[in-house]
Amino acid sequence: MSEQWTFDDNPPVDDSRTAVTLVEGSSFCIGQPSGDIRPGPPHGLFFKDTRILSRWEMRVDGHPLQPLLVEHQDPFAATFVCRARPRNGRADATVLVRRRRSVGEGMREDVVLENLSGEAAGCVVTILVDADFADLFEVKQDRVAAGTRRVTGQATGQASDAFQAEYRWMGQSRGVRVTAEPRPEYLPGLISFQVVVPAHGRWQATVQVQPSVNDVLFPGRHSDTEPVCETAPHRQLSTWREQGPRYASGPPGLLGTLRQSQEDLGVLRIFDARHPERVAVAAGAPWFMSLFGRDSLLAAWMALPVDPALALGTLQTLANYQGEVVNPLTEEQPGRIMHEMRTGMQTELMLGGAHVYYGTADATPLFVMLLDEVSRWGASRDEVAALLPAADRALDWIRDYGDGDGDGFVEYRRATDRGLVNQGWKDSWDSVSFASGQLAEAPIALAEVQGYTYAAYRARARLAASAGDTPAAEHWSERALKLKRRFNDTFWLADRGYYAMALDGDKRPVDALASNVGHCLWTGIVDDDKAGRVAAHLLSPDMFSGWGIRTLAASMGAYNPMSYHNGSVWPHDTAIAVAGLMRYGFVDEASRAAQAILDAAEAFGGRLPELFCGFDRSRFGVPVSYPTSCSPQAWAAATPIFLLRTLLRLEPSVSDSGVDVSPVVPESLLPLRVERLRIGAHPLSLDLGADGTCRAEAGEALTVRLGGRALPDDR
Repeated sequence: MSEQWTFDDNPPVDDSRTAVTLVEGSSFCIGQPSGDIRPGPPHGLFFKDTRILSRWEMRVDGHPLQPLLVEHQDPFAATFVCRARPRNGRADATVLVRRRRSVGEGMREDVVLENLSGEAAGCVVTILVDADFADLFEVKQDRVAAGTRRVTGQATGQASDAFQAEYRWMGQSRGVRVTAEPRPEYLPGLISFQVVVPAHGRWQATVQVQPSVNDVLFPGRHSDTEPVCETAPHRQLSTWREQGPRYASGPPGLLGTLRQSQEDLGVLRIFDARHPERVAVAAGAPWFMSLFGRDSLLAAWMALPVDPALALGTLQTLANYQGEVVNPLTEEQPGRIMHEMRTGMQTELMLGGAHVYYGTADATPLFVMLLDEVSRWGASRDEVAALLPAADRALDWIRDYGDGDGDGFVEYRRATDRGLVNQGWKDSWDSVSFASGQLAEAPIALAEVQGYTYAAYRARARLAASAGDTPAAEHWSERALKLKRRFNDTFWLADRGYYAMALDGDKRPVDALASNVGHCLWTGIVDDDKAGRVAAHLLSPDMFSGWGIRTLAASMGAYNPMSYHNGSVWPHDTAIAVAGLMRYGFVDEASRAAQAILDAAEAFGGRLPELFCGFDRSRFGVPVSYPTSCSPQAWAAATPIFLLRTLLRLEPSVSDSGVDVSPVVPESLLPLRVERLRIGAHPLSLDLGADGTCRAEAGEALTVRLGGRALPDDR
């Protein structure tokens, strides 16, 4: 490269504010529509919660590319179509640039320059590259300070065969290695190709970005020795598509949403190299591409019709990390199911200052609930039996630690200031408040956590009954009945017609009207004579935005439709309420709320975000995005699948080789044909006519009871 060459280091900011996110396993990449990763914004290539590329900008003759189009091939792959800047004195560009990027344990980028003119084009193609090895939390919160890390080992000079950088800290290391074919020149902070593109011809190169962890180099999931379409991520996703349900016919908006949901769930799967047979589900992209207790359990439950193996693998993985000791910093306790796992280097930035943090009140009972559910969906007796000890330890945690004061309710209070203030699914600091807006003080007993605990007792009773252990079944049934009575006596606000959101540290009912009551319906802890008033509140203008059920009623003191948990709409939250409404026979209310979420999904192009603002539908006519919402996100992706199951009133019982189906699908979603729903090892196809009639097709080993019981079990 000539020494007088200069670079435009301050190109105009792309006016398209839509960042492009690619996800695969524990890797993800966020960049601009041109494909560039620019310093400053929360962009980068991340691997195991560390940013291994903080800059990745392509230049042709020193100028940035002009983006034209982004083609999304897969959730982990996209092609950025750009043009090089026109030659001086020319109005039109003649060099088309295509950057096909594939993410997975690093990144592969195939670059093609196409010369659209009749004269050979001489170009200098450069990629400006840097690695700051910032922790994911620093990037997410925009707290990365320049120059705070001493990055070593950057290769330079014509003799180098790679760009390499490394960061060492506290006995650990993270590194990155960039190589290309044909071989470029590696210079400080960039790699450079001298290119001649023939008239009407092409030039191409393949660039590999490989991460290293503690001096172990990862080869990458998209090898440059095989075609892109034959790499491991493509094969796995193709198998997922082929084996999963097929949405053969129906309204285009619904079909597009269901297919997108299934696609997103496929890419959010986590494969454990030590246990290749286990597949779990990550919480969501871009900031939560890791195992989370509550999120992974609920997402796996909701995705059961797509792949029951996700639920089993999630349970098995979480059981491996079940609490064993008492540790106030991480809030680990014997039998407790973790809240989240992180894999970065900066442990001081993590909750509890460690890679695994346990501060959650709901994951532990949810674990027991899901174990019973997977047994009904076809998990083998041996698989269930292997997890029963973990379920019993979880129930021991509820007794010994969850109910710290012995009043029969599960409460939480963080052990140190390193933990989460609130430890339910609404875990922001201000998410539990009275109707006045005053914040509740810990220890806090959330209404839905009591529901989960009730359902966990019921689940353990069923598991005992199926194993022929009658005394244990009776014991857990009695525990469940006792909790249900105490809950309805203590949490019910007769003058309001709904349940308290929680009890505070003084055992006062936290009297805010919140979506938590929908979860109570789902678990069955609600008394039949109270369910109607709860249902009416959930679909009232105070709670129902027209796009879904708000997390907090508009009449409450803390209500803010643009907040994270105090008035926004979370699709999974509404979906759980829909299942609860259906459980108690409120078909019209359930259908109305389900239709609202599916309408929102269509408005978002088929992919539901983690949450969106709680403004009324009549105000703007479209759902209003929440700025930092994750997408794709696991339980949002699973929501349309769960809504479909709820509207089909599909309840399997593989132990007796049967499945009950009693559809109440709204006319607007008919006709509809769904093929290859997975009931254990048995495929099931359902054909719903425009008049609501249903035909089922299944193998001889599966008995389909059309119009059978509509509820999962007695309450």
